[in-house]
Amino acid sequence: MIDPTESADETVTVVAPTAKAVPALFDSPHSGATYPNDFNAAIELIKLRRMEDAFVDELYSAAPGFGAVLIAARFPRGYVDANRAEDDIDPGEIEGWHGNARPTEKSRVGKGLIWTRLHGTEPLYARKLTGDEVRGRIERYWQPYHAAVAEAYATLHERFGCVYHIDCHSMRAEGNAFDPDGESKRPDFVVSDHDGKSCAAEFIDLVVNHLGGCGYNVSVNDPYKGAELTRRYADPAAGRHSLQIEINRRLYMDEMTIEKSSDYESLKSHLTSLSKAVCEYAAGKAANG
Repeated sequence: MIDPTESADETVTVVAPTAKAVPALFDSPHSGATYPNDFNAAIELIKLRRMEDAFVDELYSAAPGFGAVLIAARFPRGYVDANRAEDDIDPGEIEGWHGNARPTEKSRVGKGLIWTRLHGTEPLYARKLTGDEVRGRIERYWQPYHAAVAEAYATLHERFGCVYHIDCHSMRAEGNAFDPDGESKRPDFVVSDHDGKSCAAEFIDLVVNHLGGCGYNVSVNDPYKGAELTRRYADPAAGRHSLQIEINRRLYMDEMTIEKSSDYESLKSHLTSLSKAVCEYAAGKAANG
């Protein structure tokens, strides 16, 4: 995991720029591997860890050295998913839920705000979670993570008049029947902007072209369009540009054992160069008003 230089607790790490600040923000909501004592899952830890975007925060750890802010969740996505809406809840899966509930297809397959099934298949719990348990997870973990992202957005936008945000993820090498792409092999990267709604075309083109220039095959908005962290904070007309990057895990790790592969350092080098390019681009946009 990354080493904090600004603030850290069991919820979120915020790494401040270690070079001249630029209006760039990277966040990794699914790389957390600190498992709360009250998770009480019915399956073994190694299976729970297969839900993580393991090591993604480390892959982008050079970004603060180019002037960006880097935010990372410490908690695992299976406990509460920071990249889902706060009300993406299936009340039928929760005992005594009386809050807002607007379940999406993700909730239907057990991958909503509170994951109830491993990638839509194996149940995570031997019982239903209670409404109080779910509210506690939202208040102690989801809300502080989003508060950190919102604060970074506001601070950068106030200072520079713009923000260029990359929401950092990884994906399994192959999907399953519960995924939007079914049981298919996935490209090296999927870059998403909600079909052109969350950032300027120039920004996503920069990222896609850079990754393509590194020799990777890159898909745009297929099978992923982006999710809550890009949807919630983006407003291109106001200078708030947000896109999502999914990395195929076969490029850097063993998905079953959650161990880095011999290709990890090569991928990290390419993502370091991408981070530098994004920061230079953001700095140029701020300088040109």
